[in-house]
Amino acid sequence: MSSATATSSSQALARESVIKILRACHEALRHTRGVVMSLASFNVADQTMVWMGVGNVEGLLLRADSTATPVSEMLTLRGGVVGLNLPPLAAAIIPVSRGDTLVFATDGVGIGFWRGLHPNEQPQRMSDRILSAYATRADDALVVTARYCG
Repeated sequence: MSSATATSSSQALARESVIKILRACHEALRHTRGVVMSLASFNVADQTMVWMGVGNVEGLLLRADSTATPVSEMLTLRGGVVGLNLPPLAAAIIPVSRGDTLVFATDGVGIGFWRGLHPNEQPQRMSDRILSAYATRADDALVVTARYCG
């Protein structure tokens, strides 16, 4: 697939639901060994985030407001492999506020990476710190952080 075609496909999918995006990825990956995947989509008009995960890419939403209840939320993951065996899909919709931080971490990042995270920490610094402290040598490690700006 050319980069222009991939960009065009990505832009078209950006307007779709996370379930439709994940199903499209599943179809595109059918002749591969598959992937694990977590994804999220923010809706500024509704101040919500929709997220879901298949496999073991952990997700965490860290609230900017320390008085919010709960102060953080973990993504509920479904077992399976995108491209091979897709489980029944279910996405969760949660409210978000300006300054909330989304963190995704692959299984190469050790358990407990969320301990000691501060919502006012810059996303890049947060990713770097998590990788420095929790990356394992047993697997590739990736951390993606995104700050919701409203």
